[in-house]
Amino acid sequence: MDNVIQMNPSKWVSEDLLMSLNGMTKHMIQHARRKSWMEGREYIHVAPDLNPKENSPIMYNRQEIDNWVERQRPAIRRRIGERISA
Repeated sequence: MDNVIQMNPSKWVSEDLLMSLNGMTKHMIQHARRKSWMEGREYIHVAPDLNPKENSPIMYNRQEIDNWVERQRPAIRRRIGERISA
């Protein structure tokens, strides 16, 4: 019989776990980090000595990222295949 372990993720998660939870791609996360997210709010660099560098691993605040997703404007409806005659 298989054992099922259910875990609740913490507030700060790794990029791999964020991708699993939200369905975001690595490219989307990197783009949002460069263009939209604020360090200290949506993501932080972490280090064991509490002195992170620019190339230190990054942890993501899944709650703030969920809020960011909720603030997105609705997509514009597009009709695919319709031609406009001039």
